[in-house]
Amino acid sequence: MRTLIITAFVSVDGVMEAPGGGKHRSAGWTFKDVEFDEAAYELKGREEQEAGALLLGRRSYEEFAPVWPTMEEFAGYNAMPRYVVSRRLEQDDARWPATVLRSVDDVAELKRTDGDPVLVHGSADLGQALAEADLVDRYHLLVFPVLLGAGKRLFSEADRERTRLRLTEHATYGNGVQMQVLDVVR
Repeated sequence: MRTLIITAFVSVDGVMEAPGGGKHRSAGWTFKDVEFDEAAYELKGREEQEAGALLLGRRSYEEFAPVWPTMEEFAGYNAMPRYVVSRRLEQDDARWPATVLRSVDDVAELKRTDGDPVLVHGSADLGQALAEADLVDRYHLLVFPVLLGAGKRLFSEADRERTRLRLTEHATYGNGVQMQVLDVVR
């Protein structure tokens, strides 16, 4: 069985929307509001080396597909299998091919296969649905010392049973960013 990892940049108040750009009122907050510290991104490089597949929601896929294939720093992601969860997407983007999955049940099937971890980047709605379906095994979080107030949040407000997490790795960097690796306790 594969490990499913949600990886995200989040503000202290849990907002993950538009960390690198986009239309959110605070778009680009990871580099506009917090001094760059290369050490804080070591986890991201490790993820790219260890992952066996990338899983995205439709909106994240449509934003990444025109950009990521041209980025040399994402060569590992560009070479690995990609999956998009969407009921509406008619077909994948030829610039960045992906297999389209239609439901969280399809993700559960993918998870049951053998292979390296599956990373979920961005994709707030998908991440929340996967957590609600108890499919998430681990969270890789870079928590930025900023409060954004509004925007898509990492965790839903659904009324569900508590989920216990075990902190397995952590660090704090000179710019105040905190890295947290949390395993879901089952």
